Amino acid sequence: MAENLADYRALVHRTDEEGLPGLVATLLATRGSTTVLAPPGVPAAWLAALDPGITRVEDSPGSTARELDGVDSVITGCALAVAETGTLVLDGSADQGRRRVTLVPDHHICVVRVADQVVGSVPQAMPRLDPTRPLTWISGPSATSDIELDRVEGVHGPRTLEVVLVED
Repeated sequence: MAENLADYRALVHRTDEEGLPGLVATLLATRGSTTVLAPPGVPAAWLAALDPGITRVEDSPGSTARELDGVDSVITGCALAVAETGTLVLDGSADQGRRRVTLVPDHHICVVRVADQVVGSVPQAMPRLDPTRPLTWISGPSATSDIELDRVEGVHGPRTLEVVLVED
């Protein structure tokens, strides 16, 4: 999983449940974030070690793309992750929020619980997903190429994707 995520230029970190709050605080501080959006279902423990200078921004259905663009970072969970392809799947659950909160801010931290959420392949993932939910499949930071094949990141989503693999 970690190798395939890195192949897509995601930044991969490993920790255990106890180290997660400190790692999240470090990632946000290193990035220079002063605001972080965390959907309502993100466990409070994930943000327990935040520097007092970082403001948690609440998502609301009325948040515009312009308002979300002013947020430095977003932190979410995921529905599951596919090891073979290095892909994260979000389904809009309470710890993941609306699709737009993961596409507009320039920095996305996604927490993956390895034991419960990592599957080997896409065929293994499909039965675990609810096809009536809004599924977003993420393989690395947003990227596109122009006609000369020059890679440009951040055109259709965050330029920086940091994945935290939480292991027991």
